[in-house]
Amino acid sequence: MTRMGCLGQVITVGKGVAPQSDIAVFNMLGYNFKGARYVGRGVIESIGSNVDFHDGDLALRGNFATVDDKLNILDRRAGRQITNKESQMIARTVNKNIRLSEKNASVKVAPTIGHRMTIRFRHKYMALSDRITNTDPAYDRVDGIGVAKATSHNMRLRKSEAQEKSKSAEISAKLLNEFSEGAIKLLSEHPVNKARIKAGMMPLNAILSRDAGTRYPHIEPIRKKFGINLASIVDMPVEVGISKVLGIEAIIAGDVTNYEQKALTVIEELNNYDGLYVHIKGPDEFGHDGDAIGKKRNIEAIDKQFFGTLLNMLKKKKLTKLMIIVSADHSTPCSRKAHTDDPVPLMFSGEMVDKDNTSRFTERHAKQGSMGVMMGADVFGAALNILKSK
Repeated sequence: MTRMGCLGQVITVGKGVAPQSDIAVFNMLGYNFKGARYVGRGVIESIGSNVDFHDGDLALRGNFATVDDKLNILDRRAGRQITNKESQMIARTVNKNIRLSEKNASVKVAPTIGHRMTIRFRHKYMALSDRITNTDPAYDRVDGIGVAKATSHNMRLRKSEAQEKSKSAEISAKLLNEFSEGAIKLLSEHPVNKARIKAGMMPLNAILSRDAGTRYPHIEPIRKKFGINLASIVDMPVEVGISKVLGIEAIIAGDVTNYEQKALTVIEELNNYDGLYVHIKGPDEFGHDGDAIGKKRNIEAIDKQFFGTLLNMLKKKKLTKLMIIVSADHSTPCSRKAHTDDPVPLMFSGEMVDKDNTSRFTERHAKQGSMGVMMGADVFGAALNILKSK
C-alpha cells in the first residue's frame, strides 16, 4: 500500500499535546476546537454508551483500577483481565449502595468494555460543573481536552478539587470525592474481588475518573461540513459517541480483534457510502502495557488480517477513484507506557495519489515522505481535495 501512495507525518491535535483518542479522532476527521472549550471525553463516552445525559449533568470517563490500602495505584486497569459479568456485578453494587451527602444528587455507573466505564452525576435543582480536577493522576485537562501526563511509578488516587470558586464546582468536586471514597469501601470486600484475589488476579477495588463534561455537543454534521456521507466501523464507546455526534452511521463488525471481519464489512459497505472510517484497536493497549513483542505481533495480525484481506477483496472489485488513508490518533510508545506528543505516520494510497519513494509504513519512512508534516484537522480536507481534483 505504501508503494502505491505517499507518506507524511501528522501532529493530530497540537504541538506538545499528548492527546487522548477522542479529541484526536475529531481532529483527524476535520474538526478542531480552537477558540472553543471542548465538551470532554466523559460526555462523548456517555453518548456512545447510550447513557441518559442532558445539559447540566456531570459525565466522566472511569477506569476500574487496583490500589493498596494507602491509595497507591498498583494498576490503572486492574490487569485488563475483566469479564463483562464482573464489571456488571460491581456496577450494580455501586449503583445500588453508593451514598452521597447531597440528597438531590444521584450517580450512575455504566461499565462498557474491559476496565472502562462512564460515570454520570445528576442534581435535581442544580447544573453541575466540569471545572473540577481528575482523580486519575495519569491525565490532565486543558480547555476540556484530556492530555496524557508522563507515566509515574508512584501514582496515587487523587482527590478532585474545584477549579473555580462557585457553588456548582465545589459540589461537583465533593460528589466525585464521595463517590470515589464510597466505591473503595463497597469494593474492598466484594465477592468479585475475593474471587479474583483467590485466583491470583488484581482486584477491581477503586474507580479512577477523568475528563469531566456537563453539556451536550452541538457540532456541524460531517455530511454538511464536507458534503460526504460517511459510515464508521468502530468498537469502543468513545468512537461510537463521536460517530453519533457527527452524524456518522456506526457499524459494529465482529469483536474488537476480529480484523478480517472488519475488512469484509468495509467491502460490503463500500457501495452504500462515500467513505468509511475504520478504527482499529489493539496496538495502543500493548503500548500502555510496555509489551513491545505483543505490539509487534498485533501490528502483524492487523497487517495480514485486515489490510491483507482488504487488498485481496479490492483487487477483485476493480474499483476506481478509491483512496485509502492510514494513520493513528496518537502514539503510545512501549518505552513510555503512555500517550506522547510524537507525530504519527500518515499514508495516502491509491491510483490518484502522487507517489513518492517510500516503501514501508514506519515512523522513519514517514519522515522521508513527500507530504511533510500536517496538522490532524487538515488531513480529511486534503484527502477530499485530491479526490475532487482527479
